[in-house]
Amino acid sequence: MIISKTPVRISFFGGGTDYREYFEREGGAVIGTAIDKHTYISVNRLSDFFEYKIRVGYSKAELVNDVSQIKHPSVRETLKFKKINGNLDIHIFSDLPARTGLGSSSSFTVGFLNALYALEGKTVSSKQLAEEATYIEQELIKENVGCQDQIHAAYGGLNKIEFDKFGVSVKPVVITKEKYDYLNESLMIFYTGLTRYASEIAREQTENTKSCNLDSYLKRMRQMVYDAEKVISDEDPPGMVRRLGELLDEGWDLKKCLSSKITNKAIDDNYRFAKEAGACGGKLAGAGGGGFMFLLVPKDRQPAVRKALNLMEVSFKFEKEGSKIIYFTG
Repeated sequence: MIISKTPVRISFFGGGTDYREYFEREGGAVIGTAIDKHTYISVNRLSDFFEYKIRVGYSKAELVNDVSQIKHPSVRETLKFKKINGNLDIHIFSDLPARTGLGSSSSFTVGFLNALYALEGKTVSSKQLAEEATYIEQELIKENVGCQDQIHAAYGGLNKIEFDKFGVSVKPVVITKEKYDYLNESLMIFYTGLTRYASEIAREQTENTKSCNLDSYLKRMRQMVYDAEKVISDEDPPGMVRRLGELLDEGWDLKKCLSSKITNKAIDDNYRFAKEAGACGGKLAGAGGGGFMFLLVPKDRQPAVRKALNLMEVSFKFEKEGSKIIYFTG
């Protein structure tokens, strides 16, 4: 049996510039971090005593005899990619619900690949896991997804990721431990109670990106990555949180210009309540439309923000490790 553990992520700046439709023309950049909420996948060899060859357990249970019969798209296409067609017992567990903007789909694909390689007795690099997961999601499943989530899941940590037509560069954000801890303690995450399919929201954004209609917004969103780096480098911890919050606020206004499906009245009202209570800024995680809202809030204003929102808050910490195998038995 193999069990993999793979983090989900928060993307702070540059989201949208990690779509090939943009970065292969103009270059893209993002800053984001993995957090300590994970997707767990167990993979075990299934004996010949069963009437089926593959069992997949998640919110549903699938019992099939051929990979092509599997309804779960990531399981089906990853097994096809690996040319595996039977005698597997697969179970999926998550700390947080799917379709909430934290990159859980890519966390699954990266973690499933990692587990399948471990089942073969192989260890592969974070780079390979990220590249193959991206290929599976974009080319095999045909999802409208960018290229950052797979990297956060595979590498872990707080990173600046740059994209262009020649490849990808992953570099840790240079930050002192004091500022790292202060940033972590100043970040609040709330669940809006709304789930959505990111691919459906991203479809409109992708079409707009192809037509170059969004280039002015995306150019500014990419520049904010480098602005954020400078803030982290130059400001003291309270000043860093205030300035990063202001950048997030600006980024949220720009993000809403990318697609008509990114926000709604309930989300806008909650964001306004948070700002009025003392939040410096924030945004919805991922493609938008629901899921989790994260906010940068000075510690002395956090009780007021908590009271103003009356939403479920998620306790979390930044995660330094990417996908890993936590259990292995031959």
